[in-house]
Amino acid sequence: MNAVTRVMSKFRLAVVQLQVSSDKANNLSKVRRLVKEAAGQGGKVVLLPVRRSECFLSFFSKYAEKIPGETTQMLSEVAKENKLHLVGGSIPEEDGGKLYNTCAVFGPEGELILKHRKIHLFDIDVPGKIRFQESETLSPGNSLSTFDTPFCRVGVGICYDMRFAELAQLYNRKGCQLLVYPGAFNMTTGPAHWELLQRARALDNQTYVATASPARDEAASYVAWGHSTVLYVLTLHVCGPTPDLQYLADVRQQIPISSQRRDDLYAVTAVQQGSG
Repeated sequence: MNAVTRVMSKFRLAVVQLQVSSDKANNLSKVRRLVKEAAGQGGKVVLLPVRRSECFLSFFSKYAEKIPGETTQMLSEVAKENKLHLVGGSIPEEDGGKLYNTCAVFGPEGELILKHRKIHLFDIDVPGKIRFQESETLSPGNSLSTFDTPFCRVGVGICYDMRFAELAQLYNRKGCQLLVYPGAFNMTTGPAHWELLQRARALDNQTYVATASPARDEAASYVAWGHSTVLYVLTLHVCGPTPDLQYLADVRQQIPISSQRRDDLYAVTAVQQGSG
């Protein structure tokens, strides 16, 4: 491995956890400041959390935007100002009379690389604890979403998407080395499943997994679990802000599950081709 390859095998990933509210202008101001701070510490890829609208369905209609729109214009500017890849959490998107939970990703020149519409809607009913029906308000996305950086290929999901192993497997087969999930698990599912699911996706697919959550607000009617995390494979420890892609390649060579799959017995395939 030459010196350039060694340098490119590592990059600084920043995961932003902040308390979000119904005050959009304040949220955007905090995002601008924190992304600049992350860039000042060497961040080349920055992951933002979901907005408050992920937690409060009633806010979707009120705060839904077109893309491009106010929020995505600001995210584009911030990505360009700081010369980095920005995974813009998720915002309520309105398109054609439908509402989507959408993650927009921007490149270092401020260009919109992709938008991922949340594929799996969070419809659950835990008696005595929580009932949440996203499908009463939102429409699901219908495509996979990957994008390339100078460092690695990245697969994108939103919150509940992380529960579906098949999505991560398809991203793995598309060559992703990093999976990112802005999300907002609650105080019931968070302690039970948030880190467990990240570990499962990292181990099964021999990838890095990064999640960004809003900070916990005990006064909110929907309290996010928080615990934004970056996990890596094999030892499955929470890692620092510098993913090592050579380490990832070594793990995949030492335990070559990708080449050992029995495609003659089973297969996971994409019915529709995704973006990116």
